[in-house]
Amino acid sequence: MKVDLRSDTFTKPSQAMREAMAWAEVGDDVYGEDPTVNELQRRVAELLGKETALFVSSGTMANQLAIRSQTHHGDEIVMERTSHPFNYESGGLAAISGVQMNLIDGDRGRIRREDIEDVVHPSNHHYAPTSLISIENTTNRGGGAIYDLDEIARIREFALEHSLKMHLDGARLLNACVETAIAPSGYAAHFDTVSICLSKGLGAPVGSVLAGPAETMDKAHRFRKMLGGGMRQAGIIAAAGVYALENNVDRLKDDHRRARRLAEGVSAVGSIKMQWPVDTNFAMIDVSEAGVTAPDVMSMLHAEGVGISPVSQTVLRAVTHLDVDDEGIEYAIAVFEKLFG
Repeated sequence: MKVDLRSDTFTKPSQAMREAMAWAEVGDDVYGEDPTVNELQRRVAELLGKETALFVSSGTMANQLAIRSQTHHGDEIVMERTSHPFNYESGGLAAISGVQMNLIDGDRGRIRREDIEDVVHPSNHHYAPTSLISIENTTNRGGGAIYDLDEIARIREFALEHSLKMHLDGARLLNACVETAIAPSGYAAHFDTVSICLSKGLGAPVGSVLAGPAETMDKAHRFRKMLGGGMRQAGIIAAAGVYALENNVDRLKDDHRRARRLAEGVSAVGSIKMQWPVDTNFAMIDVSEAGVTAPDVMSMLHAEGVGISPVSQTVLRAVTHLDVDDEGIEYAIAVFEKLFG
């Protein structure tokens, strides 16, 4: 494949990152004795302004641990309908935490304080008690949309008034940060727990980090072990995360620039338009007027060496990342022009 825009999870570790992994100092992380894991956790806790952090295998595990550690079976949690924990985590909310979801239809994956005020239950034994609000920033199904920080602050104010916890699924939080110039701790300050993913735009091969108060993270650590997430000489993969934080954050701006260039070029093709403006590294391409379905377009593009993912019958998602350069973007645009121009 000449250019792979299916997801930013397709990034591969660079040679320099591989060297950092090869020479990482390691120990037994289950005993808390892997120095590289400990360093990664320290850095992320500091980055997010949290008391402590926990290295885990995936963003899914981070979300599930955060929710399990802050809820009880039979509780209700509030999230936007297209959120990752509800749609893409294999029923873990029910199976692991035993919670039910109160789903809100938002704007590109974003909800407002007023939306939450309408659904949180009063204290009444007829209702499942609402205990947690989960927010995703940037939004996946919303095409990389960024939450307004003032709106997050308004939601946090409501949560505190009603003794609700808040979790931030920040798999792509650093994309929001480089685009808005808001520090990660600026977003994270409004949440009890925050996760960031290392294996998307940051380019590490595996891993996420969950951060929060020490008491909550101690619970998360126990549940990580319960779910088989205890890793031994995990410093080999944690080293990739340390390298990513040191070298691959500021360059996320290049991904955003390339996504905008892709959107600009593709939109110039007569029958193609964008579903939404490009906020970060997602370009949502609407082919409803092209006379073919999005899965058909995917097949046509794949035959030309361009990887892309359909998210519906009419919309494709293209995601830029560190393994996509300017030449790749121009090639993808040329293929669209060839097929639909």
